[in-house]
Amino acid sequence: MECDLLMIKIEKVINKNDLKAFIAFPSSLCPDDPNWIPPLFIERNEHLSAKNPGTDHIIWQAWVAKKAGQIVGRITAQIDTLHRERYGEDTGHFGMIDAIDDPQDFAALFGAAEAWLKSQGASKICGPFSLNINQESGLLIEGFDTPPCAMMPHGKPWYAAHIEQLGYHKGIDLLAWWMQRTDLTFSPALKKRMDQVRKKVTIRCINRQRFAEEMQILREIFNSGWQHNWGFVPFTEHEFATMGDQLKYLVPDDMIYIAEIDSAPCAFIVGLPNINEAIADLNGSLFPFGWAKLLWRLKVSGVRTARVPLMGVRDEYQFSRIGPVIALLLIEALRDPFARRKIDALEM
Repeated sequence: MECDLLMIKIEKVINKNDLKAFIAFPSSLCPDDPNWIPPLFIERNEHLSAKNPGTDHIIWQAWVAKKAGQIVGRITAQIDTLHRERYGEDTGHFGMIDAIDDPQDFAALFGAAEAWLKSQGASKICGPFSLNINQESGLLIEGFDTPPCAMMPHGKPWYAAHIEQLGYHKGIDLLAWWMQRTDLTFSPALKKRMDQVRKKVTIRCINRQRFAEEMQILREIFNSGWQHNWGFVPFTEHEFATMGDQLKYLVPDDMIYIAEIDSAPCAFIVGLPNINEAIADLNGSLFPFGWAKLLWRLKVSGVRTARVPLMGVRDEYQFSRIGPVIALLLIEALRDPFARRKIDALEM
C-alpha cells in the first residue's frame, strides 16, 4: 500500500480546474520562501489562454505530476512555429517546470514532455521558456536570496541538478544586472563621447496620442536589433499591440524613450515599475481589495524598484561607432524619471 501511495501519476491539463491547480502549484513549494512572489492568477490564466497572442504561433500542452492525489510537479511542452520557420523543425521547448525535490518526479515530467514533442516531430528540446523566449526565460541557478522582478523566473535550488541528471546541459547564460539608480553614472571619457553623439540624436518620450503606432515602431526596432541573438524569435504585430495595451496603463510616458537620427527611429528603451514589488503581499489575487492596493502602489505611493524589460538598437547601428553610445543615452534618459518617482534600484 505504501508503494502505491508513492506512485507518480502524470496527468494532462485539460480543463479550467486543471489549469487553476497548475498555476497555483508553485506557491505550495514556496510557503517559507521570503523571496517567492505569487504571480497574479488572472495574468497567468490569460497567459495560458487564447488571449495570449503568442498562442497564434505556439501550440502547447501542460502536465502535472501527482502522488497520492497531490500535485508534486508541473511542466509544459511547446512548439513555436516562428522558431521552426527560422531554425528548422527539429527543436521543441519545455517550460514552467516546478517540482518537489525528487529526481523521479522530474524524470516523469520530462518524459511526458519529451514524448509529446517527439510526436510533434521534434528531436531536440530546449528551455525553460514560458512559453517562448520573448516571455519568461531561463532557469534560476543563482540569486535565490532575492525576489524576482516582473517577468522574471524564480525557482528552487534543486531544479538544475535534477534536470542535468536527465542529460540536459546549459545552452547559454542569461544574466540579469542589478544596480542602484546612483550607479547610472558615466566616466568623463564616456560623457564626452555621449555629448558628441547627443548632437546627432534626438531622445524623446513615447507619444501617447499615437501609442499603438509607436508600439509598432518599437517592435520593428526590437526585431531588427535582436535578430542575430541566440534563440531570437520575432515579435508579431499582435504580440506588441497586446503588450502596448498593457504597458500604457502601467508605464508613465517618461519611462519609454525613442532615439531618432534625422527623424528616423533607431533605438528605444522601456522602464517598467517593478509590479512584483506591488503585488508581493496579494497572494496572487486582486479580489476583493487587491485592485485598489495595486493601483495605489503604482500610481500614488509608488514602488522603489524597476526593470528594463525591453531595449533595442537597430541592426545597422549596433556595430557602428555611435550605436553603443545611443544605448547609453537611452539609459541616461531614465535616470531623472526614476529619481522623480523615488525608484532606487533597477534590473536590466
